[in-house]
Amino acid sequence: MNNNGAKQRWGTIVIGGGQAGLACGYYLAKLGEDFVIIDQEARAGDAWRKRWNSLQLFTPSQYDGLPGMPFPAPRGTFPTKDQMADYLEEYARRFAFPIRLGVSVIRLVRTHAGYEITSSAGKLVSDRVIVATGTNPVPRVPTFASELDPRILQMHSSQYHNPASLPPGDTLVVGAGTSGVEIAIELAKSRHTIIAGHPTFHIPDPISRYAGGIYWWFISTILTVRTPIGRKARESILNGGGPLIRVSMDDVDAAGVERLARVAGVSNGKPRLEDGRVMDVAAIVWATGFKPDFSWIDLNVTDETGWPKTHRGVSQVAPGLYFVGMPFQFGLTSGLVGGVGRDAAFVVSHIQQQKA
Repeated sequence: MNNNGAKQRWGTIVIGGGQAGLACGYYLAKLGEDFVIIDQEARAGDAWRKRWNSLQLFTPSQYDGLPGMPFPAPRGTFPTKDQMADYLEEYARRFAFPIRLGVSVIRLVRTHAGYEITSSAGKLVSDRVIVATGTNPVPRVPTFASELDPRILQMHSSQYHNPASLPPGDTLVVGAGTSGVEIAIELAKSRHTIIAGHPTFHIPDPISRYAGGIYWWFISTILTVRTPIGRKARESILNGGGPLIRVSMDDVDAAGVERLARVAGVSNGKPRLEDGRVMDVAAIVWATGFKPDFSWIDLNVTDETGWPKTHRGVSQVAPGLYFVGMPFQFGLTSGLVGGVGRDAAFVVSHIQQQKA
């Protein structure tokens, strides 16, 4: 892994060294492209290492590999977040990608000579930029959270590590997607835990674990922006969250987690549910997802949702600007480790065509 410290100009700069950025690196390297990957973390895979201790991937190992390197685990098993982090680090090492770690991006502008990045490592210049900053840029927390009593500890799911992260006492988990459900089940072992929110639809475990190629073919080929059912699924997922995978509300009930309505606001410093009930809790975990933030790109590249206006990751307003790793960029699998390679291949193929 080469930090390539002195050079300041490349043909392509990839912003983000997670699975999306590394998949782009694989295809750029195959073309012999002059490129560099920059990432703010100290090690490849660190974004995974920072997540909660017991986290496992939602998809089985046979669908968790990047192009050119299958994930090294038995079929039907779900890798831990540390196993995925180590896999990404080994992936970058095996293919010897040019990576500059510990580089934070401050601003991206378009100039007469291409693109200029203002970063913690100085000015970086390129003909093209691939933004691969992932599906989880900024935690989403309701604005009324600031009205809660300061004695209630609040934490977004991205900050949660284990039950010791929270004080003793009743704990409210807000959000019934996969992350919220897994965290609630874990917390219920040590305290009274409440989960608030309407669960997303559930994909039964035997389907995701054992259905093999048929299941993956369906979610990667049918659930795309090219099909009516895919476009409907995209709207549902972007507005309401992804499906429950590997866990279900039956698991929530079996763990003794109390299920309640959505949190609608605050009354006297306490969370108020949409049914009017006011909760007296010691801590709240906001498992409310993430929102995009591309304000550091000094171009009008986003739509009303905050996500970039693209065709399969190719910017519709800024030539030479690309995006990989966005939720449902092309299909349901676009935001998954095993699906990001297809989007990376499409983007790099477009770069090759433009150069030709």
